[in-house]
Amino acid sequence: MTRYGMVIDAAHCIGCCTCMVTCKDEFVGNDYLPYSAAQPNADYGYALQPYSSSTFYKPGHTWIKNIEVVKGTFPHVKTQFHSEPCMQCVNPPCKAAATGGAVSVRPDGIVLIDPVKSVGQQQIVSACPYGRIYWNDALNIPQKCTFCAHLLDQGQAPRCVEACPMSVYTFGDLDDPKSAVSQKLAASEAQPLHPEYVTQPKVYYIGLRSTFLSGTVGDGSAAAYVEGATVTLKDPAGQTWTTLTDNYGDFEFGGLKTKVMYTLTISKSKYFTATRLVYVNTDTDIGEMKLVPSGV
Repeated sequence: MTRYGMVIDAAHCIGCCTCMVTCKDEFVGNDYLPYSAAQPNADYGYALQPYSSSTFYKPGHTWIKNIEVVKGTFPHVKTQFHSEPCMQCVNPPCKAAATGGAVSVRPDGIVLIDPVKSVGQQQIVSACPYGRIYWNDALNIPQKCTFCAHLLDQGQAPRCVEACPMSVYTFGDLDDPKSAVSQKLAASEAQPLHPEYVTQPKVYYIGLRSTFLSGTVGDGSAAAYVEGATVTLKDPAGQTWTTLTDNYGDFEFGGLKTKVMYTLTISKSKYFTATRLVYVNTDTDIGEMKLVPSGV
């Protein structure tokens, strides 16, 4: 049986928001009953207060939302984008919170909110730990991404998948080992967002930036950076990683575990070797670490 899922490659996402705009093009003002009622658009206007000309902005929905993640500290800062649709959970908290069958899971795994049965059920919005359900004030209903179920049932792909200029999305049948999405999962270390939520989402991510350690190596006797220094990082279990400083003296180690005390060693010919203990609990920049010339 078909079980739809998606892999999102965050490493290739450029934050263009084409997915979000395309989603709005498909759903804003358009009813696709019984799948979904029309998504509301952003609302602009003037505050209805005496002697006030201030404007108001009431945001619309973003059933697929582009997220910007900034990691690290100056001067070693990294920015990454990724999108977040409904995670289409196997154990959806929204379904558990709903009454009267307002939320259902189709045989193909798509989670739908019934636009009729869900009237007045605001608890469905707060039940989603990912924050991917919105409240429609005008219709008095909760709404979210449907994986474009109305298009899938016509043999078409979700709009975000078709529109992405960077081919970030791989979509298909998770139960078909020959499908592109199954092969992508098998060939990568794809992970769901927030596995601690224990909802078994069918949206997976690859390329998300992991915890990193960075720094700069300077010359202790001159206002200069040390290029080509060997930088070694070792964890308590003895696993080591090695890299070289670039022409600005910078180095970086990614994919690190948190709450770990690492041993950092920097060496280069004609310099004394420097060692430092670094506790990593989040993205960490040690700043400039100077090597003292050995005179040899």
